[in-house]
Amino acid sequence: MSNLPATVQSGGFLDSLSNVYVLAPAVVVVALMVLGLILARLYRRASKEIAFVRTGFGGEKVVMNGGALVLPVFHETMPVNMNTVRLAVERKNADALITLDRLRIDVKAEFYVRVRPDREAIAMAAQTLGMRTMHSENLKELVEGKFVDALRSVAAGMTMNQLHEQRSDFVQKVQQVSSADLAMNGLELESVSLTGLDQTSIEHFNANNAFDAEGLTKLTEQIELRKKARNDIEQDTRVQIEAKNLEAQRQSFLIARDNEFARLEQEREIEMRRAEQTSEIARQQSERQREADQARIAAKQVTDAAQIEADRAVQEARIAQTQALEIARQEQQIAVQNKSREESQAKAEADKARAAAVAAEEQVTTARETEVAERAKRIELIEAAKEAERGAIGVKVQAEAEKQAAADRAEALRAAAKGEAEAEKLRADAARVRFEVEAAGKRAVNEAANLLSSENISLHAKLELLKVLPDIIREAAKPMEAIDSIKIVQVDGITGAGTGHGDVASSGGDTNLAQSAVAAALRYRAQAPVVDGLMKELGFDGSTLDALVAGASAEKTKAKSAASE
Repeated sequence: MSNLPATVQSGGFLDSLSNVYVLAPAVVVVALMVLGLILARLYRRASKEIAFVRTGFGGEKVVMNGGALVLPVFHETMPVNMNTVRLAVERKNADALITLDRLRIDVKAEFYVRVRPDREAIAMAAQTLGMRTMHSENLKELVEGKFVDALRSVAAGMTMNQLHEQRSDFVQKVQQVSSADLAMNGLELESVSLTGLDQTSIEHFNANNAFDAEGLTKLTEQIELRKKARNDIEQDTRVQIEAKNLEAQRQSFLIARDNEFARLEQEREIEMRRAEQTSEIARQQSERQREADQARIAAKQVTDAAQIEADRAVQEARIAQTQALEIARQEQQIAVQNKSREESQAKAEADKARAAAVAAEEQVTTARETEVAERAKRIELIEAAKEAERGAIGVKVQAEAEKQAAADRAEALRAAAKGEAEAEKLRADAARVRFEVEAAGKRAVNEAANLLSSENISLHAKLELLKVLPDIIREAAKPMEAIDSIKIVQVDGITGAGTGHGDVASSGGDTNLAQSAVAAALRYRAQAPVVDGLMKELGFDGSTLDALVAGASAEKTKAKSAASE
């Protein structure tokens, strides 16, 4: 009985020991889980948008992309916003910017800033800005003064027109000025946008302010100049419009005038066309009449030609008969002459035979003497030939050259003669064509003259006579050049009546002293009868000045009536 408790005690120890072995892993797992939960609660991660700075135990640590343990008692964290923040700054009215030319401008600009993504800048932003990086309005309250100062400093160095025309330069200068101040807070300026730029309304200028007073003066001057320029443009435009309207009215009047002229021209052309038609009808009628006259003349010409041909045939027969009789008479005379010639030839042959006998005797003597002379001559010729043969070669060469030159000259003369002959032939052909054309023209003129009436022929004769009449009168009046002076003694008043002498007829009160002087001068002419006769042919009376003028007027009237017909 005494050993039983010991056994029981040893068995309980083993059970407890086995329980411990079973619980130990569970405790470890639980401890690890608790530790993981604690670490998860204490571990803080940074993101792309938000970084943080841990301070306290272990010193300052900037966390950008990773994470870090943050012990509540030992550590403190400061979040830093890494996003770009838009800060709008507006200056207008009384707070407007003052430019270099002392004008006020209303400006609205947008600044895009962010924390520079490096550890030093993040630490600087966390230190100087704190939680303001997470709130844009709080950040704007802090840095707006820097932006306004940059805007004012840059605007003070530029005129209003430069600000308007050189916006990019203005923005760059503002960015350069403000970047240094922002870097002290760990910020960087991405860009600046000038969204609004305008002149401040004139009622916000303070006349008691030196800057505003100067700017107000310039602004008023510019406004008034612009008003004047605008008024000048408006007035010039109005004047130009009125001038254009006047020009348009003038053009309208010109067009109306041209239309009226065109209508009148059309009516004139219609009347001219109608007159041309009438003239054409009259001309065609005259042409038909002329063709009928030509046909009648042609028929008469055919009849006359037939009569002439018959007369020519009779004349040719008479001539042929006369020629036959003459030929028969001449043949008879030829036969008589032939018979006489035969008798003369027989007599001549007999005389020739007697002369031949005498000549034979003389020939014997002549032959002997001739042979002697010929022998001496041949000897002399042989000697001369030897002498001449030596110079023959040079002479022959010279002769050949002269012969060739003569041949060339002959060829040139032949070519020149041929060209001259061709030219003469062309001139002859041209002359022939010219003569044919002149003959055709004269023939047409003569035919047209044959068709003229006796009145027209008389008119042409008078016109030709009129062409030479001044020369005839001038030559006839040449003796008057010898007159040195003319003395006129008028004694009409003694008897109460004028007397006529010569060719001057007294006309009572119608004859004055000038007419008497002219009549006396007209009588003092050579060939007066011939000239007066020619003038009477033309319808003029050259005895007195009145008769001469009356004849000229009558001839002019007659010529006009003939031309109208």
